[in-house]
Amino acid sequence: MTSTARLSPVASDTPDTVSAKPGKDATFVALADPTRRYLIGRITAEAPVTATALAGDLPISRQAVAKHLAVLRDAGVVAVEHRGRERHYRLTPRPLVEAAGWLQAVETEWESRLDALERHLPAHPEMLNLEP
Repeated sequence: MTSTARLSPVASDTPDTVSAKPGKDATFVALADPTRRYLIGRITAEAPVTATALAGDLPISRQAVAKHLAVLRDAGVVAVEHRGRERHYRLTPRPLVEAAGWLQAVETEWESRLDALERHLPAHPEMLNLEP
C-alpha cells in the first residue's frame, strides 16, 4: 500500500483559476485545495498517470479532476505528456521546492524573532503579567 492510500481527499469540483504565471503565488493557489494536494500525492506515487486513473477513487467527475489538473499544470506543479489520445501527468518538483524555500525563510525569520523575545522576557518579568 502506498502512503497516498491513507489520504482522504475532500473533493472540490470548483477549482480555482491561476491567472498569474507560474511562481510562488500560483503554487500556493494550487496547493490550497485538498483535492489538488491529494492529486499531487497520487501523481507522486504513481506517475505518470492519467486523469481517468486519478478520478477512479474520487467522488467527483473526471472532468472536475481534469480542471484541478489544469490548475496544477498552469502553476507548473505538474507536467503533461500526450500519448495518443491520453494525457499522462507527472510531478514537476521545482515550484514545490521554491515554495518550501520561501516557507523556510519565513520560519527562520520567525524563529529569530521568537528567540530574541525569549532572551528579552527574563529581564522584564513585568511583561509576563497578563492580568489587567
